Amino acid sequence: MSRTILVVRPEPGLSATVAAAQEMGLNAIGYPLFEVRPVAWECPAPENIDALLIGSANAIRHGGDALDGLKGKPVHAVGKTTADAAREAGFSIASTGNGGLQNVLDAIPAPARLLRIAGAEHVPLEPSEGVGIDTVIAYESVPLELPEPLRALLDMGVTVLLHSAAAAEQFVRESRRLAVHRDRISLIVIGPRVASAAGKGWRAVHVSPHPSDRAMLELAREMCI
Repeated sequence: MSRTILVVRPEPGLSATVAAAQEMGLNAIGYPLFEVRPVAWECPAPENIDALLIGSANAIRHGGDALDGLKGKPVHAVGKTTADAAREAGFSIASTGNGGLQNVLDAIPAPARLLRIAGAEHVPLEPSEGVGIDTVIAYESVPLELPEPLRALLDMGVTVLLHSAAAAEQFVRESRRLAVHRDRISLIVIGPRVASAAGKGWRAVHVSPHPSDRAMLELAREMCI
């Protein structure tokens, strides 16, 4: 019998991942560890910005009215989902990455003045010479508790998909609160940084070969879990 896959990312990504997993024949359920909420921010002077750097579709979903003054700026998006969200909101897409936001940034030629619209917790970036980045915070992820009845399922043995370091840290806290047996739980993480945040003591920790939801699910299928 296949192991259950537990998806803990916030909505709407959670439902999308669970649906994609089920289409692949995987036994997947979802309980969000976070709720994404908007944060009030002020739009900088558009004339001082050449393009937007977006690392999550949440920046578009929760950006609010402050985005209106930036609709004429092209977007460099971390991936297809983020690019699709920006396009649907009326932005033009300058580039779409598939290997993390730093790779997107590295491909932007200088000179460039970028506005990064990010969450309260975001990965640090290193711009190349001639590329400047201003950052505004448009949303935050509020941690949630896992339901108490989930303890029995965790102790039976599940595989948990972790899409961010924040999710890994919150899952560690929740596993302690619920006093579950870590050595019965396997993790599939989106990258090495998330593996580091998850720590040790798990049944196994598998790092996705590419930082994408699809690659994580394909790894789960390859493992026949």
